[in-house]
Formats: sequence, C-alpha cells, structure tokens
Amino acid sequence: MDTVAKKQPARKATLLGLYGNTFLFVIKLIVALKSGSLIILAEAMDSFTDIVTSIAVYISVRVSAKKADEGHPFGHHRAEPISGLIVAVIAGMAGMELIHMSITRLISGEAVSFGIAPLLVLLVTIGTKASMKQYLENAGRKANSPALLASAKDCKNDVLVAFGALMGMTGAYYGYYLLDPILGMVVSLWIIRTGYSIGVDNIDYLMGKKASEELIKELKKKALGIEGVKGLNEVKTHHVGNYVHVEIHINVDGETPTTESHRIGKEVQRALESLESVDKAFVHIDPWLPRN
Repeated sequence: MDTVAKKQPARKATLLGLYGNTFLFVIKLIVALKSGSLIILAEAMDSFTDIVTSIAVYISVRVSAKKADEGHPFGHHRAEPISGLIVAVIAGMAGMELIHMSITRLISGEAVSFGIAPLLVLLVTIGTKASMKQYLENAGRKANSPALLASAKDCKNDVLVAFGALMGMTGAYYGYYLLDPILGMVVSLWIIRTGYSIGVDNIDYLMGKKASEELIKELKKKALGIEGVKGLNEVKTHHVGNYVHVEIHINVDGETPTTESHRIGKEVQRALESLESVDKAFVHIDPWLPRN
C-alpha cells in the first residue's frame, strides 16, 4: 500500500476532528453569550484553538502524503511531527492560561455560575471529546500518524478540562466555591505535562531517533529469512518523520555472482519495505567468508 492510500483514513479522521471542534465552538459560544458564563466562554476559546489545531493537522497529513519529488527525495513525512509540535505548544499555552485563571479566581473568591445550559454544554463536550479521542487514537495508530495521536491526547485534555469545570460548577451549587480553581490548577498541570510529552515525542521524530528495539529485531528476522543471506554486519535505523529508514549490511557468499548478489539484496529491500513503518531500506552487500 502506498503512502497516499495509507493516509486516506487519516484525512477522514482530521476532517472529523475539524467538524467536531467547530460544532463545540458554536454551541459553547451561543450558550456563553446567552448565560454570561465565564467558564463556558473559556471553553469556547479553547474550542477555537482546537479548530486552528485541526486545520494544522489536516494540512500536515495532506502534505505528508505527497510523493517524493526532486526537492524532497525522501518524501514529506516530517510535516506531521511539525503539526504535532504545534499541538504541544498550544496545549502548553492552554495549560498556563488555565493556571492563571485558576489562581485569579482562587484569590478573588469569585463564584462560579451554575445553570442548565452550561451544564448541558459541558456534558456534550465530555461525550463528544471522549468519542473523538478514541476515534483519532485508533486512526492515528493505523496510519502511524503522530499528528493524529497528538490530537487524540489533546482531546483527552479537553475531557479533563470540561470535567473539571463540571465539578467546579457542581461544587459551587453546593457552596464549595474553591473547588473550581483548585481543580483547574490540577487539570492545567496535567495538560502541561501532556503537552511536554507530545513535544518530546515529535522532536524525536524530527531529530531522526532510531527505531524501537522490537522493530529492529523484526528487521533482522526479515533479512535473515531471505535465502542467500548468510549473516548481518550492521543494522542502522532512523526516523524520517513518522516513518523509518533502514541501512543494513548483509553477508552473501563471496563466490556468488554479482547478478545473484544484487537479486538477494533487492529481495531483502522488498521484505523490509513491506513492514508498515518502514519507508526506505538501503541494502549493502558484504562478502561472507566461512571461518576455518
């Protein structure tokens, strides 16, 4: 399956995320303007940043699906980790802003408004974001998409924020006004931690981190399974975006004709590139000499 075909489910998932965030932004803004609830207004602004994030993810998925060209001979796979970093930065900014709001409210002792409409909006947000998180996570794993996986983590953050707001409003209804800012600070720290985790993961993709030990073992097994391969001298891997490039040195009998050695090398290349996460495999052929 080529890269474009692999990315089709990812594109659908990004569009779903965009539609879901737009829907939440509209209903939150309407309820915030009618009720005057600061919590729901803050939720609306959060959904607006989610729309911006969804657009960035959608663009990155489209760009990463482009085939290699003269200017980008190894493809455009690094586009997705870049959008993942955007998600991480926005998550960190949202977490810091939530800390600021929580501290301000804690100092001022401002009461949280409570009403049916804001309550329903928060419940809809929790249900919608939980569903989006599951869908984006599954699509991200199938498409090997760091951008979608980052969006799924962001959806989890939004569920926590909405749940914290719901608990704060419920606490206010029973007279526990400090519950809202305290929960806000706890949730904000979680969001910052998640943003940091997303950032580290995507920086690793951009910096060319080596593949996992599990994948390296699978690469060696695939190569050694090709008839004519006597052994392996070296296996190097690095990420190019969310996909892996492999450089492998195989041992072939030194008496083997050049054309046959070439055929064996091409078989190894095809076997390695058949793995879902491998984009390119570069095979070097070294002579194998039996020990006396």
